[in-house]
Amino acid sequence: MANTENGTRPVDTRSIRTVSSSHIDEESSLGSDSELNGFTNDKQADKYGFIGGAQQYTEASSQDVPIAVLRQREVKWLDMLNHWDKWMIKRFNKVRLRCQKGIPPSLRGRAWLYLSGGKGKKEQNQGKFQELDSQPGDPKWSEVIEKDLHRQFPFHEMFVSRGGHGQKDLFRVLKAYTLYRPEEGYCQAQAPIAAVLLMHMPAEDAFWGLVQICEKYLPGYYSPGLEAIQLDGEILFALLRRVSPLAFRHLEKHKIDPILYMTEWFMCAFSRTLPWASVLRVWDMFLCDGVKIIFRVGLVLLKCMLGSREKLKACQGQYETMELLRAVEPRYMQEGFLVREILEVPITARDVEREHHSQLKRWRKNRGELNFKSPPRMHGARLIMMAEPPRRQDLQQLPTILLEEAELNPLLKKGKDKKKTSKKSQLPEEIPNPYPLPAATPPPPSFPPAPPPVLSKAPETVPQTEAVPPPPIHGPSGDLPPPKETPLQQSTHSLSSTDQDTYL
Repeated sequence: MANTENGTRPVDTRSIRTVSSSHIDEESSLGSDSELNGFTNDKQADKYGFIGGAQQYTEASSQDVPIAVLRQREVKWLDMLNHWDKWMIKRFNKVRLRCQKGIPPSLRGRAWLYLSGGKGKKEQNQGKFQELDSQPGDPKWSEVIEKDLHRQFPFHEMFVSRGGHGQKDLFRVLKAYTLYRPEEGYCQAQAPIAAVLLMHMPAEDAFWGLVQICEKYLPGYYSPGLEAIQLDGEILFALLRRVSPLAFRHLEKHKIDPILYMTEWFMCAFSRTLPWASVLRVWDMFLCDGVKIIFRVGLVLLKCMLGSREKLKACQGQYETMELLRAVEPRYMQEGFLVREILEVPITARDVEREHHSQLKRWRKNRGELNFKSPPRMHGARLIMMAEPPRRQDLQQLPTILLEEAELNPLLKKGKDKKKTSKKSQLPEEIPNPYPLPAATPPPPSFPPAPPPVLSKAPETVPQTEAVPPPPIHGPSGDLPPPKETPLQQSTHSLSSTDQDTYL
């Protein structure tokens, strides 16, 4: 049976957006798959790139920000990115508030890379990704990754085509991570994490973002045995007692282990569960404040689905409860409602750490020591930056498009030189003076002759007197029109401005 995502079958296709059903023979499985999934050749992608599926954009699932407000936020974020170290150290609360409001889409990929610490990691390891990318990789992991490529967001235009650029970059990032951390290898839940990053940044940036998420935000989640995710399941269940005692008692009564319903939530950071507008807002806060945001989202969904007696009447057993949690009502996942509820959940990073220590003691008492010891978890962008302070030059925003005069075609440069010389040849050497010189036309006899200039002494300050206008001059020289401004005089552009590059 085909694997499912978001309640629908994935599309096994080469280019379902360009192939019309009229050009497919009756024996082709491509036509049947595309028709079953509702794809036609005129299917339009939404503003997030989805051409179908449950995560496609709808007005009910998201709240649009006015363009004027969006432009103001872009200016503020550009200023923060230009002075990132100062903002993170001195005004982190303002950064957190702006992440809660939502990062502008045009700057989301760059902001995620700065928040996660991937920017500094990338600059400090120049050439590392290219080195890993050039290696063939372990065949054991490469085969598994190849099988998982078409399952990652099959309704998104970036990953819809087999062998397309999206799937190729996804393979490169996941293969590079298996070489970077051979002791961990590859876990299927890493693929959607890397795919979300690739939707917003190049492959090299997505690789370092994946490294930071796996090592700093969710350490041990993708290691063999999945002990870290089991431990966090117990933490979630313990925190649920504080947030919704009714839901806690119901799950405890029916002996529903947290690993049954929260594994995909946490390991994929809700990227396969929520509508896409909500996914982006959750990731904005998650990369700023750490894993406590993931716990809060899980607590909100459990409280909304099992936190009232009316809800519990519809799920009297374990099977009904699990079916309810697999199909969360859309109104509880709507962007505005979910973000508002997340911010109201009274769970802090200190609460998560305190519960982590108590659950770890219980784990060691009942099951012994953990087989895989993961590095300590960092709760948010500020702690990550303080643990590994980047250099200021590593945080500089470098332009992605560079124009160099040396790389220009010599034929083009020769043509430019010809244009410059032709313009110079067209310019007149001498501009005729419409007024005659004093030596050309003698003054009338009524004026006394001017005294000869004195060269031996410095000119004294001459008292200001009213200037006498020259007499009107008749003749061909006086009828000349005023000179027109030359192209050189009209130009106000700086020649050096073409060498500059702006990076927005």
